[in-house]
Amino acid sequence: MNPAIVVLNAGSSSLKFSVYEVVNDNLKLVVKGQVEGIGTSPKFRAKDPTGNTLAQTASPSTKGKFGQAEAFAYLLQWLLQHFQGAMKVIGVGHRVAHGGADFIEPTRIDPDTIARLEKLVPLVPLHQPSNLAAIKSVMRLRAELPQVACFDTAFHQGRARVTERLGLPDAMFREGLRRWGFHGLSYESIAKSFRQIAPDIAHGRVIAAHLGSGSSLCAMNNGRCVDTTMGFSALDGVPMGTRCGTLDPGVLLYLVRQGWTAERLEDLLYKKSGLLGISGVSNDVRDLLASTEALAAEALDYFVYRIQREIGSLTAALGGLDALIFTAGVGENSPIIRQRVCAGLAWLHIDLDADANRANQRCISPKDQTPSVWAIPTDEEGVIASHTFALIHR
Repeated sequence: MNPAIVVLNAGSSSLKFSVYEVVNDNLKLVVKGQVEGIGTSPKFRAKDPTGNTLAQTASPSTKGKFGQAEAFAYLLQWLLQHFQGAMKVIGVGHRVAHGGADFIEPTRIDPDTIARLEKLVPLVPLHQPSNLAAIKSVMRLRAELPQVACFDTAFHQGRARVTERLGLPDAMFREGLRRWGFHGLSYESIAKSFRQIAPDIAHGRVIAAHLGSGSSLCAMNNGRCVDTTMGFSALDGVPMGTRCGTLDPGVLLYLVRQGWTAERLEDLLYKKSGLLGISGVSNDVRDLLASTEALAAEALDYFVYRIQREIGSLTAALGGLDALIFTAGVGENSPIIRQRVCAGLAWLHIDLDADANRANQRCISPKDQTPSVWAIPTDEEGVIASHTFALIHR
């Protein structure tokens, strides 16, 4: 019976999972998928590492409550049946949105850890409760299983204090109103991969652009965060699929005076803005590229322009640039967006190899070009699995 690590990424209505088999102290991805529609009409889907469907269940439960606990229980039962008892779960790793100032590295979960993470809920009310619900569910169902929390904010800790500040009174900074930064697990993955792919460049000044339904950029020097575009929340920085990106707070004051409630503002900023809000067509870059609507083109123009601006800003923060890395769904898979972003960065001596870019190769700039340009897949789940395995075997 081979040991396995389960990685969970819990949302308000979904539970994404990845399962890693431990073979000679190495981790091998064997299955990934999700339970979606939690609380309404749950659906289970599992795929192998190549994307082939292993299971697809229309409704794991047709009666009674079906929450995070039931989703995890269903997953364990499916794993037992699918692998016919040949695999034993030895630990669970969780993606947790916010670690605050205290949690700056992966942490074994115990009741005290949960209590401290619950105090951070006001900072990320849309994400932290779901993360904690999954942790508590595992604890109730399988109390003997060690659990590890990995934080999206942790990678950005330790950078210069001036980059964390907002222009607000210092008392508010001490209360947690600061630029935390997110997507840290993705940037940790990219920093690790880049050290293996291009060790002679990875120690230098690198900007990683995590472009997907949620988007941000991070400036790194020697693999450590110097600054990042997301701030107090995951709304800040470049526009995203449905999130607004950087917004003049005066807009919010105006809307409040027009009678908008906090709930209505939250819905606007998180779910109805960004590419979807501007275009009125879709939050998906692929749909916008295929659309003939003028506002679809304008949404993409704004997306590209803001990315270019942030690259310029982060280059200034780094004092120069040695490499630009595109990652995540759009960054890894859209040659057109990469080409459009780079076309506006000629002043940085950035150039692309058109053939390499179209082919989605790893290095997409001409040989010996500086700054070099790359398209590198991110592996946040792999990072969580590695940390989980390392901690439970200390």
